Amino acid sequence: MSLPHNHKNNRQPVALTIAGSDSSAGAGIQVDLRVFSTLGVFGSTAITAITAQNPTEVRQVEPLASSMVQAQIYAVAEALPVKACKTGMLWSAKTIESIAEMLARGQLPQACVVDPVMVSTSGSRLIETTALNAYRDHLLPRAALCTPNLDEARTLLDNHPGQELSMEAMAQTLHHQLGCPILLKGGHCQGNILDVLVIDGKVARIWQHDRAMEINSHGSGCALSAAITAFLAQGHSLIDACNKGIGFIQACLHHPLRAGQHLLLGIESASCQL
Repeated sequence: MSLPHNHKNNRQPVALTIAGSDSSAGAGIQVDLRVFSTLGVFGSTAITAITAQNPTEVRQVEPLASSMVQAQIYAVAEALPVKACKTGMLWSAKTIESIAEMLARGQLPQACVVDPVMVSTSGSRLIETTALNAYRDHLLPRAALCTPNLDEARTLLDNHPGQELSMEAMAQTLHHQLGCPILLKGGHCQGNILDVLVIDGKVARIWQHDRAMEINSHGSGCALSAAITAFLAQGHSLIDACNKGIGFIQACLHHPLRAGQHLLLGIESASCQL
């Protein structure tokens, strides 16, 4: 097989996911890598924890030492030109603080999307109880974007009575308190879904979607933040990256794939629908 003469034509932007491993490949680093590959971005990883899980439950979590997470990031960053990164399940305050320090020192790209993974869809806790303040005080003020769902938003607001706030008001409150752009995801609300983006103190964009019925949405939050990260790595603006990322996830949800008895995100086929 002959190789192309001009290897420069084959270059892909590099993205890094810092997250937990999902043994069923429906969430975490496995789904992030699937999204990166589908969207034409070279994916690299720093694993924060190993989980035993499937589309319906998390059975066991084994976190890695913060020093090992750092070592993975350093190894990737020294060899590859990482253009954008995302965080998923981070588990410990020490890991969260170390990533914030790397951002502050310029050892990670400023295009950092933080998906504040705290509880799995099945209800398993995916963060130490002491780690919440590390998110608020250290990592989120340095994030290019935070992508909480409604439950995570209420937790970040210290269990503020979110049901009394509109989606727009909750997103703006998060933005002012945490000091970073917010994409508040409305997938946990009833009826049609609203997603709200707040940048520079203002609502920059609102999306409304029909709810995809029957599909298991396991990993959809991970996949969305990975898609936004991929588009940022390609050089898109934050608003454009969010718009393209949300469009991609909608295609994943409405064109699912079947694995065994589970109807799951159709990641590999979604790009054909955009």
